Amino acid sequence: MYIYDKYDQSMVDERVEQYRDQTLRYLAGELPDEEFQQLRLRNGLYIQKQAPMLRIAVPYGMLNSKQLRKLAGITRQYDRGYLHFTTRQNVQLNWPKLEDVPDILQDLASVQMHAIQTSGNCIRNTTSDQFAGVAPDEIEDSRPWAELIRQWSSFHPEFNWLPRKFKIAVTGAKEDRAAVQVHDIGIRLVRDDKAKVGFQIYVGGGLGRTPVIGSLINPFLEKKHLLTYLEAILRIYNRYGRRDNKYKARIKILVRAMSAEVFAEKVNEEWEKIKDGPETLTNTEIERVRSCFTAITYQDLPNESAILEKDLQDNFAFKMWFSRNVQEHQRNGYSCVTLSVKTKGVAPGDINHQQLDALADLADDYSFGEVRVTHEQNVTLADVPTDKLFSLWKEVCKIDLASPNLGLLTDIICCPGGDFCSLANAKSIPVADAIQDQFDDIDYVHDLGDLDINISGCMNACGHHHVGNIGILGVDKKGKEYYQVSVGGSASNDASIAKILGPSFAQNEIPNVVQKIIDLYLQERQELENFLETYKRIGLQAFKDAVYKTS
Repeated sequence: MYIYDKYDQSMVDERVEQYRDQTLRYLAGELPDEEFQQLRLRNGLYIQKQAPMLRIAVPYGMLNSKQLRKLAGITRQYDRGYLHFTTRQNVQLNWPKLEDVPDILQDLASVQMHAIQTSGNCIRNTTSDQFAGVAPDEIEDSRPWAELIRQWSSFHPEFNWLPRKFKIAVTGAKEDRAAVQVHDIGIRLVRDDKAKVGFQIYVGGGLGRTPVIGSLINPFLEKKHLLTYLEAILRIYNRYGRRDNKYKARIKILVRAMSAEVFAEKVNEEWEKIKDGPETLTNTEIERVRSCFTAITYQDLPNESAILEKDLQDNFAFKMWFSRNVQEHQRNGYSCVTLSVKTKGVAPGDINHQQLDALADLADDYSFGEVRVTHEQNVTLADVPTDKLFSLWKEVCKIDLASPNLGLLTDIICCPGGDFCSLANAKSIPVADAIQDQFDDIDYVHDLGDLDINISGCMNACGHHHVGNIGILGVDKKGKEYYQVSVGGSASNDASIAKILGPSFAQNEIPNVVQKIIDLYLQERQELENFLETYKRIGLQAFKDAVYKTS
């Protein structure tokens, strides 16, 4: 994984000291609230319903075991012993004290971590595929490109004060696991008809108050032009994006207002001025960053494993976990393992300090000291020797991270909601818990197959409800918490925005509503058909009739 050079470390260390001084001045009454607000947001600190919340950057989701142990220590010393994995591959502390944040940032800097640009109207953490570098369907490792974007965008003086927050995602695989079509800029590595690798560029995607699937504005961009083309896009957005209304300030609104075609023309006009300038990527620069992601020395292991076959035959629980939580690897004798951070009775994405310490040990023992945070609020060990899978499974059972539900109905994506967030209209965590109670039969859930449920407590859509196969949105109805249900969303190659079923429901009705949706799916699905395929075939009205029928 990428290791800070002296410039990275100096930049982060200096930012810590700047923020320490700003915090001391604020606490001394020398900085008014409105001035300090922008300073703390640029360092990832929000003021939430119960306490401050600190969002910590995890570039393209990668953490090493030293960083995991540091995070565990921080939660013990400064928080309540746990943290939260987000849908942006970041982590959040929910209970830090404002006066402790500079010390937390200093501790993070000691292990090459920070909270810079995790909030505010700037370019946020660049995300990618959690299987980058090891996925069999990969065209090329996306992490070096995400790292180049991180270096380019950090403290970029021209884009430090955009009309609104800005999110970029990169994928190098045939299957989109980075949700590139619902980002402000989505980047896909592709091959042209001559097998040359370059980028497809999508722009204007996003969720929130106005969910939009991004528009393809460049079907093939040469690698050397990536940063100059991104710069052209950001310049057009910075120049024409609305600043008078934050609800209409995202780039998706600008692209829609101009049309994708006109927006692309303006980008190309701007790009022609800078495309061969100093930010054009040289082969030397590309190789410099790429070399940071090829350090792992794999063993020469056989692809077939008699040991694994016996373990699968002898232990049904392990077999069930293997069927959902283990994916293929590029290298013979290795597997990718994703641990579900979705334990019944615990908020989805929450992990405690004991689990973090244990996860660090597992990373060292089984996966070259590295883990990846996923968009689904889980965590991946990307390089596990196949013969060690059973041993790993026994270890994760001890720390309650062995749920065999990856990609299934109970692997729920969920924002913190009204329990923590001051923006939320309704609670999210109790809804997720109630659904897990309703579908507590793991055999039944396995029989349903791939099925995403995403829950958001408000229209900001931190739980990505718009792209859930089943999406649940908390709404305010005359001062009471209600929930709007939608179906048919997807963040994959077939990206789509879910459609609302109809009038909203009280919280206690949601498990039964989901059950009705599932019952119809089981009644109507054809052989080997997943939920989304059945929905597309029978249409929205069938689900409306099933949910709202009175007989």
